[in-house]
Amino acid sequence: MGRRRRRRRVDPADAARALPEAIAALSQTLPAGPSPETFRRAKFDRPEAAPALWRLLFRVLSPQLADGASASFSPEAQVRSVKLALRTQGYPRRALAQLPDDGSQGGRELLLALAWLLARGPLPERLLTQNRVQLGDEMPVCECEALDSPGPPAPSVEADGCVDIRHLQWLMGKLRFRWRNLMASQQEQCALLGKIHSYTRGCHSDRSLGHLSVTETELLRDPEGGRQLLRRLERENARLQAALEWRRRELVFWRWMDPHTRDWSVGAPGAGAAGPAGRAARGGGGPAGGLGGRGRRPWAPVERREDGLAGGRGTGPGRSAAGLRARRRLQPGPAPRAPPAGED
Repeated sequence: MGRRRRRRRVDPADAARALPEAIAALSQTLPAGPSPETFRRAKFDRPEAAPALWRLLFRVLSPQLADGASASFSPEAQVRSVKLALRTQGYPRRALAQLPDDGSQGGRELLLALAWLLARGPLPERLLTQNRVQLGDEMPVCECEALDSPGPPAPSVEADGCVDIRHLQWLMGKLRFRWRNLMASQQEQCALLGKIHSYTRGCHSDRSLGHLSVTETELLRDPEGGRQLLRRLERENARLQAALEWRRRELVFWRWMDPHTRDWSVGAPGAGAAGPAGRAARGGGGPAGGLGGRGRRPWAPVERREDGLAGGRGTGPGRSAAGLRARRRLQPGPAPRAPPAGED
């Protein structure tokens, strides 16, 4: 027979810290990530958690906005933008679309929407890629030549009413003009980049490159920019470390998202039904009302019986001293022994 594996005993303190640490790591990878306490209140559907989660989803669904650009949007505009973006991506729950536009409600629905985005794909990694610090020279590839030619005819679509052909031609011409301006600006940027590379040829320590990038050239001109770049790199390294920590503790978060989970330590690995988390999930000695509450379940009310003793939980007639004496008086005595055969 194989040796039986001993189950590792989990410290309740470590189990209680596992979920807040996992949520803290997730918040650090997200833009404007709220605190773990905000997540806890959101699961209770507390109204004070809704504004922070609306801002979080707005930043997650609009990653192209800068840090200061999101402040120019009013809370109502952010709420409408989040609803539209989630509906466009196919979010199935209609309860979120029915929330008021003032952003004062919907903590639990917003938490579910964030979990849906996390389950769809590597959301933290995608945000880190979009917001990474660029040290080298990169140029986006624009294939706009197709707009210069008429191209194949578009499929005919029947319109409901009259269509102004001249207005459509004006819109198409305006679109082609803007594409040409974009192509011209990119070509100018490439020309300036080539000048920087030619003027700094032979200055780089890496022989494979042979020239300095735009960022490195700016560091030579402005030493203060080097200190700012160092701080940006430190923040990015902290976010990368938080992303690794989140992937290591991700399962704890998904266990906590179970609607039957009522405590911080339930999602911790090893905190099974026999531990404190299991007792909390079953309703014995756990927080009242759900996740992480401070109130304990009240004990059974104390009742006064006719014999004057206080009865309650665990003190019934069969357990008190007076009850035991009463049972002895009421119990019948032993049955008389039958006489042996042949005796009268």
